[in-house]
Amino acid sequence: MSVDVALPPAERHQHHRDVTGGWLRPAVFGAMDGLISNFALISGVVGGGASNTIVVVTGLAGLAAGAFSMAAGEYTSVASQAELMRAEIDIEKAELERDPEGELAELVALYEARGLDAETAEGVARQLTAQPELAWRVHVREELGVDPDDLPSPYVAAFSSFTAFAMGAIVPLVPFMLGATGLAVAAVISVLGLLGAGAVVARLTARPWWKGALRQLALGVAAAAATFGIGSLVGTSLS
Repeated sequence: MSVDVALPPAERHQHHRDVTGGWLRPAVFGAMDGLISNFALISGVVGGGASNTIVVVTGLAGLAAGAFSMAAGEYTSVASQAELMRAEIDIEKAELERDPEGELAELVALYEARGLDAETAEGVARQLTAQPELAWRVHVREELGVDPDDLPSPYVAAFSSFTAFAMGAIVPLVPFMLGATGLAVAAVISVLGLLGAGAVVARLTARPWWKGALRQLALGVAAAAATFGIGSLVGTSLS
C-alpha cells in the first residue's frame, strides 16, 4: 500500500539587487549632478543674454569640467577609503598573530552578544580561528563591517561617475546644439529628464517612483531658477 506524503513547499529564494561594487552611488550622483548643474549653468548664461554659440561653448565646458572633476573626486575618495580598509585589515591580521587568544575571546563575546550560548559561541569561534585565512576575514567582517573580498573599485567609481555626469549634462545642451536660442525647449527636456532620473533612482531604492521624481524636479528647478535670476541680474548690470 502506498502512502502519500505531503512534501513541504519549495523554498523560495529572495534575489537581492547588487548594492556593492562602488558603482551605484557615483552613477546616480553623477547623472543628477550633471543634469542639474549644466541645466542651471545654461539657465544662468541664457538669463544673462548670451548667444547660442556662447551657450553651447559654456555648456560643453561645464560638461567636460564637471565630468572630469567628478571622476577625479570619486577616484580619490574610493581609493582612499579602500586604502584605509586595507590598513585596518593589516592591523587585524597582526593582532591575530600577536594575540590569538585575545582575538578568540573577542569573537566568542561577539557571538554571545548575538544570542549564542557560551559553549556554542566558543565552539564556533575556535573552529573559525583554526583556519587562518578564514579567521582574519571573519574578524574583519564582524568587527569592521567590511567584506575584504569585495572592496569598492576606484576605477569603477570614477568611470561610472564620469559617464553618468556626461549623460546628464548633455540633456539640457542638446537643443542649443541643434540651434535653439531660448530656454523653453531645454527646460522641457530637462524637466522630463529630472522626472525620469528621479523615478529610476526611486525604483532602484524601492521607493515610490513619483516621490523620487518630484523631489528631483523640485531640486533641479530651484537650482535653475536661482542661476537664471543671477544671470539676468548680472547681464542687466553689465549691458
